[in-house]
Amino acid sequence: MRKNRFAVIDGDGHVTERNKEILEYLGGNYRGTSKDESWADTFSPFPSLDGWSRLSGMSSPGLRDYPDCDTWTAFLDECGIQTTVVYPTAALAFGLIQDPAWAVDIARAYNSWLHVTYTKKNPRILGAAIIPVHDVSAAVQEMRRVKNDLAMPGGMLPSVTRLRKGYGHESFFPIYEEACKLDLPLAIHGAPSRGLGFDFFDSFVEVHALEHPLPLMIQLTHMIFQGVFELFPQLRVAYLEAGAGWVPFMMDRLDEDFERRGKKWAPRLKKLPSDYITGGQVYVSLESEERTLPYVLELFGEDHIFFASDYPHERQRAQYLEDIPGIEARQDISDTAKPKILADNARRFYRLDV
Repeated sequence: MRKNRFAVIDGDGHVTERNKEILEYLGGNYRGTSKDESWADTFSPFPSLDGWSRLSGMSSPGLRDYPDCDTWTAFLDECGIQTTVVYPTAALAFGLIQDPAWAVDIARAYNSWLHVTYTKKNPRILGAAIIPVHDVSAAVQEMRRVKNDLAMPGGMLPSVTRLRKGYGHESFFPIYEEACKLDLPLAIHGAPSRGLGFDFFDSFVEVHALEHPLPLMIQLTHMIFQGVFELFPQLRVAYLEAGAGWVPFMMDRLDEDFERRGKKWAPRLKKLPSDYITGGQVYVSLESEERTLPYVLELFGEDHIFFASDYPHERQRAQYLEDIPGIEARQDISDTAKPKILADNARRFYRLDV
C-alpha cells in the first residue's frame, strides 16, 4: 500500500449498483416479483437522477472504473487509503421513488447487497445504508437493522424526495431521535435535481454544476431554521459532494435572515444559525483543489471537514492518485489541519476504530 505523510480515511466513495444482484435480496411486499432477468435488464430499481443519461458519454471524459470489491481494494492500496465509506450511485435518486412500499423493500435489498458484496469481503470497505424516508416507521426499523446487524457506520438520507417536505419537518424527527440513540450519523448526499427548477437547462454541465450543492443548501436551511440541531444536540449530519466553499456563504446568509426575521419564523433557535453550523454537528466533505479552503477552515473550523475520493465518479483513475499528495503539499493549509482533514474528522464522524 502506498505510504502517505498522514493516515487517510475516505469519507465518501461510491459503489456502482448491479441490479440483478440487488434484486436477489428483495423481500417484503415485492419478494419474488421483480427478479425476472428480462425486466431487470430493462428497468432500473431506482429513478433517474435528473433525466440525463450517463450512458451517452457526456457525464465525464474518458473511461471510468466499474469497481467490484477487488477493484475497490486495489484502489485503496494504490492511493494509500486505510478505509472508505461508500455511498450509492443510481440509488442516490431513491428518494424520488413514488411507491413507499417499494422504497422500503429496495432500501433493505440494497443495504443487504452492499454489506455482503463489499464489507463482508473486505472490512476496509464500509457501506453507508440508504434510509427509506418514505415510511418513517420503516426507516427507524431499518436504521436499527443496519446498525445492529450489519454494523454499518452511517445512513444516507436522499437529498431530493417526492415527499414535498424537507428534513426540518417534524415527521422526520423519529429518524433523528433514533439516530441519536444508535449513535448513527446521517449524511445527505447531493445529486438529484428533479423538482428544483432545472428543467429549462439545455446543457448537462449546467445541471451538474448545481445539482450537488443546491439540494444540500435547501436541506441545511430547513433543518437549521426548524430547530433540528437544537432539538437533537447529539445528531451528526454530513452534507456531501458539494465541496466546502458553500458553507461560509450559508453561514452569513442564514445569520442575516435570522437576525431580521428569526424571532417570528424560527422560534426554536436559541443561537445564530452559524453557531449550529460550527457547533460540531454539521460536517462537509471537500474537494482537494478548492481555492476557498483556507477561508472555509478559518470560518467553519478544521474539525468537521473530511476528505472524500468520490471514486469512481467523474474522473479517470489516474487523476484520483493526485488528490492526497495534492492536499499534503498545499502550502495554504497547516500541517495541523491536514491530518484532521485526511482522517481524524471522518473517523470521529463515523465513529471508526481505524
